[in-house]
Amino acid sequence: MNKADGMNYAPKGKPKPVVKEGEFCIAAIALDHGHIYGMCNGLTEAGAKLKWVYDPDEEKVKKFVEAFPGTMVASSMEEILTDPEVKLVCSAAITSKRCELGLKVMAAGKDYFTDKAPLTTLAQLEAAKDMVKKTGKKYMVYYSERIHVEAAVFAGQLIEEGAIGKVIQVLGMGPHRLNAPARPDWFFIKEYYGGILCDIGSHQIEQFLYYTGAKDATVVKSQIANYNHPQYPELDDFGDAMLVGDNGATQYFRVDWFTPDGLSTWGDGRTFILGTEGYIELRKYVNVGMNDGSSNHVFLVNGQGEKHFEVTGKVGYPFFGQLILDCINRTENAMTQEHAFKAAELSVKAQMQANKIV
Repeated sequence: MNKADGMNYAPKGKPKPVVKEGEFCIAAIALDHGHIYGMCNGLTEAGAKLKWVYDPDEEKVKKFVEAFPGTMVASSMEEILTDPEVKLVCSAAITSKRCELGLKVMAAGKDYFTDKAPLTTLAQLEAAKDMVKKTGKKYMVYYSERIHVEAAVFAGQLIEEGAIGKVIQVLGMGPHRLNAPARPDWFFIKEYYGGILCDIGSHQIEQFLYYTGAKDATVVKSQIANYNHPQYPELDDFGDAMLVGDNGATQYFRVDWFTPDGLSTWGDGRTFILGTEGYIELRKYVNVGMNDGSSNHVFLVNGQGEKHFEVTGKVGYPFFGQLILDCINRTENAMTQEHAFKAAELSVKAQMQANKIV
């Protein structure tokens, strides 16, 4: 587990190919955020062939090829977009530029898989929707705090099995370590990163929609603040929000950049899921005070009693294989396009209407 800041969070699971070798080729364009490693690792474990990489920064490309040996270095983005073998393009561009790149990828006849947040404005959202409708291509999103965390995957399985009845409330906490010296300049410019609720808040909103089954929601209240970083005036170092789903389920979440240096990992991510017949707590990255390096703790309480599961290495990451098969078969088993866009929309709205505390 990366102790620093979560930017290079790239879980490794057990390879579980869903296609034959070389059957499904992918490429990486724009390496501005370390999540690109997790995205590509998840797909290659599911059998994808990482054929190309492109970024104007040669050092980033060199580091990427060291992590994924055999990847060819493209001389331009166009070299990738005109390659008929490439079916899916992965990207972790600067947040405000992710949509623009996605439009080019889809216009070139390829599916698009972007880091979260997938966009920063409602105008970008409409442009993305229009291009999906025009091309029939996918604009998928790496909401890693659910799809690439085994505790979160397992919680979804428990809910689907009816372990806690109908989900009526999700409470999420998404603290991150700032590690400011390691951050690029764009990270501190709101026009580029979109604001804390748009950025890491998107993880929380996506989980709420997924676990409750809500198709839409209203942002009842949202707040942002810069409590302790005056040297970065455009940084939101704190944000929270309340939502109500179209099915009556509710959410409260808090995100922040206040992980203390003494924590053994980059953030003590917690999720509490309340159902009509029980509840689930997720301690995703650390079980504070145990000092055993463990993660992916799931606590279940229902009519049958209390249970504790530690699921690292036991659940896997089915999203990636499902995404590959979705691209091949034009299905929506990994994530529906509607769901991916709705989480993005609500994140942008939460940011837009947020009250600035300080």
